[in-house]
Amino acid sequence: MNHTPEISARVVGLYMGQVRHPWPGKPGSAIAKEPVEGPQDLGRDGFEMDSQADLKVHGGPDKAVHHYAADHYAAWRSELGDPAQDFGPGQFGENIATLGITEADLCIGDVFRLGSAIVEVSQGRQPCWKLNAHTGIITMAALFQETARTGWYYRVLEPGLVGVGDTIERIRCPNPGWTVERVTRARLGASIDRKTAAQLAELPQLASGWADAFRRKANREDREDTSARLAGPA
Repeated sequence: MNHTPEISARVVGLYMGQVRHPWPGKPGSAIAKEPVEGPQDLGRDGFEMDSQADLKVHGGPDKAVHHYAADHYAAWRSELGDPAQDFGPGQFGENIATLGITEADLCIGDVFRLGSAIVEVSQGRQPCWKLNAHTGIITMAALFQETARTGWYYRVLEPGLVGVGDTIERIRCPNPGWTVERVTRARLGASIDRKTAAQLAELPQLASGWADAFRRKANREDREDTSARLAGPA
């Protein structure tokens, strides 16, 4: 019988936001999220009170909820100094913050009971220039990418209610070894061997966009230019 190693934590913050246009001449964003109180409705496309600006790259069933490990904020404050002294849960546009689990602990395809909802880990976060603009640190997206401290996304298998203080508990781990950290480094890194890329392309629970990217890497078709994503529009 397969044994699913126990992973659980408590939700320490929930954050929602609406589309705003804080940067003249640049696209709008919903990265500036605010803490909310009380149980929140979580549906197939995310929290009812939350919005995304560009649905081509944010939101949708594969990226319905963004979870960030609040454990990382102390490291950011230590590494970045004065510009990061106000960093804390909710700073990076996440919907959910917890203490006790990070990208190294959970795997792609892991299924969690979150409040009364059931969610599945679909991919890590692919950081973009909006992190730079939002935090005021022009290298923030690049640092996310280098450290793989990106957080992760869920697809919602069963809608439900989620509130601060609720437990998130892993109930299934179909892909042990393919941690979010490992897969995110493979996706965002400069190079990957073709065998690993081919394996990841066929990982059943991986978000389709990332599976397609690994398929291109396996076929040596990928010449991805990340400069626009990391630096933003001119």
